[in-house]
Amino acid sequence: MIRRISIAALAYLVPTFALAFVWHLIAFKSYYDELAIYRKDVIVPFGFFAISIQALLFAWIYSGIFGSWSSTRARALGYAAFGAVLSWSFTTISVAAKNMMSSVPSFLLIESAFTLAQWLIVGPLTAVLIRHMPPLPQAERL
Repeated sequence: MIRRISIAALAYLVPTFALAFVWHLIAFKSYYDELAIYRKDVIVPFGFFAISIQALLFAWIYSGIFGSWSSTRARALGYAAFGAVLSWSFTTISVAAKNMMSSVPSFLLIESAFTLAQWLIVGPLTAVLIRHMPPLPQAERL
């Protein structure tokens, strides 16, 4: 079980952190600067820590729910859809509701695109990396 959780956590952590760093701080930096939502001195280790916590929890959810599904494709799509909706709720909708920014619609657009890109990578990657591992016994599932 520890190996399965570790692999699933890394399948979330590595691409999510890399994508988030490049997306928010390089590729679309000027877009986010115009939104005036982020501090000038972003604390990257806090972002890494937050994504690490998410990685462990999403890995546990994947192992407990999606890991027992028979089809790799179904696991990838189901996990990606679940993860995207859940992530979107706490990284996009709730942030737009409570943070100051120059344009809520512009923020919703860019962060929705980020979440979609993230889960199009994380869902299939996790399912493929774990496809040959036996499912968890019923007693260890959620």
